Parts: sequence; C-alpha cells; structure tokens
Amino acid sequence: MIAYNSGSAVSRREAVASHDENFPETFRVNSLIVGWTPRLLSVLRIVTAFLFMTHGTQKWLSLPVPPNRPIVLWSLSGAAGLLELGGGILLLLGLFTRPVAFLLSGLMAFAYFIAHAPVAFWPIVNRGELAALYCFVFLYFAAAGGGPLSFDRWLRRK
Repeated sequence: MIAYNSGSAVSRREAVASHDENFPETFRVNSLIVGWTPRLLSVLRIVTAFLFMTHGTQKWLSLPVPPNRPIVLWSLSGAAGLLELGGGILLLLGLFTRPVAFLLSGLMAFAYFIAHAPVAFWPIVNRGELAALYCFVFLYFAAAGGGPLSFDRWLRRK
C-alpha cells in the first residue's frame, strides 16, 4: 500500500515509522495479529456455532434447560430449532460453512423481523440484539468461509 507524505510516495511502513516512535514494537504486534487472523476466524466460527447450537438443543433436547413452553415440530419455533441444532453442528465442524451460514443468516433476519421488530424499533428494547448479531456474523461467515480449522478446508485439500 502506498501512502502520500509531503507530496512523495512512501510505503505504509515508512509512513507509520515516521509517526510512531515505538514503530518496531507496533509493527511486530500487528504482524502477529495478522498472522493469526485465519485461525481466529475459525475460533469465532466454532464459538459462535456452539453458542447458537445451544438454542436448538434447548428446544429439542431440553439441554441445558428445558424450553419455556413445549415445541411443536411444524411450528416456526420448531423449524427454527431444527435449523439451530443442525446448522449449529455443521458450522461447528466447518462443513458446508458458506451455504449453511447464509441460510442461518436469513433465519436470524427472519426471527428478528417476525419476533422482535414488531415490539419496538431499538434492538435493546425489543431484545433482538442477539438475533441481529447472529444475522451479521453468519453473513460474514457466508462471505469469509470457515477458516483453516474446518472440514471444508480439509476436504478442499484432498
């Protein structure tokens, strides 16, 4: 990347070094973080999938606690629970990450607009911040993939 400093083209490294007296330490930390980016994508996917999957396990397996009311399979909540459980498992494994994440992103957008948005405009008021966050994190996974620690990557290498 080229930065412009006093009318002359200089590299990004030179531009940062001229403005930061601790440049060597800053550059090393930035390089370390950049090196871990793909692995952290996998960690984010695994943790998000585990947390999301618990919504499905609660609805269908009564784990870790039973749901507030019984779930009927052919209801919106029942179908959502199946997608949460099955999609969560697939995302946890990193298998079919992009299409599953896209489907789950749509599920969470649908959940937000059906269950939360009619209550109030602001997510903090309508308790929809988790659905909105899941929606955009899953949309990110649909674009970025599952990262290096995924079955998708393992199958692609074979």
